[in-house]
Amino acid sequence: MFKDGRQRLDDLAGVAGGVMSLLGGMKAEFEAVARAQAEALVSRLDLARAEDLDAAMEVARRAREQVEALEARIAALEAKLASSQPSAPEAEV
Repeated sequence: MFKDGRQRLDDLAGVAGGVMSLLGGMKAEFEAVARAQAEALVSRLDLARAEDLDAAMEVARRAREQVEALEARIAALEAKLASSQPSAPEAEV
């Protein structure tokens, strides 16, 4: 009787191990399918990759800096021009 009970426990342990192996395989398969679906969705939406977005943001930041520098140069040149020109004579009434 003891041997019969032990055999049942061994069989149960073998079944449990098989179930765990099956669940592990199902998990891996589910992850692969989910990843493929997510990639298909992203490609259909035509989303930008993070690296591309970061590069575009860097280009925009540099352009903003250049615009600010040019605006400062223009303001300085306008001030210099205004101070170097003699004031126009006022018209007689």
